[in-house]
Amino acid sequence: MTRNAARPSLLAPALLLALAGTAAAQSAKEQVIRAIDARQSRDADIAHQIWTFAEVGYQETRSSALLQQELKEAGFKVTSGVAGIPTAFIAEYGSGKPVIAMYAEFDALPGLSQDATPERKPIADGQPGHACGHNLLGTASTAAAIAVKDWLASSKRPGTIRLYGTPAEEGGSGKVYMVRAGLFKDVDAVLAWHPGDANNASPETNLANVSAKFRFHGVSAHAAAAPDKGRSALDAVEAMDHMVNLMREHVPQETRIHYVITNGGKAPNVVPDFAEVYYYARHPDPRVLKEIWDRIVKAAEGAALGTGTTVEHEIVGGTYAILPNETLARVMDANMRKLGGIHYTPQEQAFAEQLRKTLDHPARPLGSQAEIQPFAPGFTSASTDAGDISWNVPMAEISTATWVPGTPAHSWQAVAADGMSIGAKGMNLAAKVLATSAIDLFTTPATLQAARAELEKKRGPDFTYTPLLGDRQPALDYRS
Repeated sequence: MTRNAARPSLLAPALLLALAGTAAAQSAKEQVIRAIDARQSRDADIAHQIWTFAEVGYQETRSSALLQQELKEAGFKVTSGVAGIPTAFIAEYGSGKPVIAMYAEFDALPGLSQDATPERKPIADGQPGHACGHNLLGTASTAAAIAVKDWLASSKRPGTIRLYGTPAEEGGSGKVYMVRAGLFKDVDAVLAWHPGDANNASPETNLANVSAKFRFHGVSAHAAAAPDKGRSALDAVEAMDHMVNLMREHVPQETRIHYVITNGGKAPNVVPDFAEVYYYARHPDPRVLKEIWDRIVKAAEGAALGTGTTVEHEIVGGTYAILPNETLARVMDANMRKLGGIHYTPQEQAFAEQLRKTLDHPARPLGSQAEIQPFAPGFTSASTDAGDISWNVPMAEISTATWVPGTPAHSWQAVAADGMSIGAKGMNLAAKVLATSAIDLFTTPATLQAARAELEKKRGPDFTYTPLLGDRQPALDYRS
């Protein structure tokens, strides 16, 4: 026997098992990548249908039904209408541990209708549009879950793959109600993604958020003949807004406060007896946010007192900041780097160059869609209801370049890319990263243990989850 031939017998059994496991995991990853590529055209069609539906939060009837049907046909058990939300669902395959989860968003944003063209061209003025790419988000997560399910079935491996259909991310806090209902309590890890203008798996945090509609009630009167008889609800709204704007000087600098008057009366010659203003407040620390929010409520009460009106407020949403999990983020980053970035065809390059002319000083250069951004902790001033998941279950989220580099979220330029092949390419990459990362978690229990330990350390021994939206029921009419 030669020396080289004898060498394998000297390896420890544990190392042999580890090497075998690595080879099996790589084979599994190749399987899910092939499966996702094979259904690329189908996924692009599904994403485009949802892009066309452009349904706002809690009204995503067709979008939710389309994804549910796709999952049922793939062999998932689908439960609809969970957590008291008609468009929420859970799709599940397998049994036992570990339970690896993903989620699908599918709501659009009001007033951002746009055709898939590089110049401003609303399809229907004032109508919704997918300016945050949730048509892509829900579809990629579905494709990844199906690919992992097929691998579990063919390998006869124990474990559960679960996809949560999560409505109304844009201000409706759909995931918070699902977390509050205990639907994530047995999950070992959540792998997530979001459309963007770059490929990035870095662990990021963001801003906690509370939102509410303040409704003022006064007394109507003829604005010219009997103004002294009236008590203007609009005056109360404007008084509240003025006091909150003065407050901006006296809050921590990370705070964000914004509002829109949703009802200011119907006619100038009638003193409005009803007016409504819709507020958001944000801060990285949910405890600080609560203190700021209490002051905003006091401003509303003071405005009512000073104008002779009354006020009540309805909490619409409340979300935690994301608690990043570096253990899971590194798994996602490693897989993204192996897969590589996104490359444009000549037609896509021409589209991108024309669209870039409409952007004001884009921060990211064209061509960066082919790169993977450095792995580094980050912060964004946005908010998401996924934050509540991350305080209860280890979670990591990536972004992929579904938009032309430099494109801001919630813009018509994002809608345009979300509706054509540039968005579909970013969606395909995201599905592959999710699926291959899920393979890693199914095959390496130690990674899940490390992710759980990191979560428990970061949130502290005394942490008790209390939803920022309290015990209110889902605000199903918040976009009405």
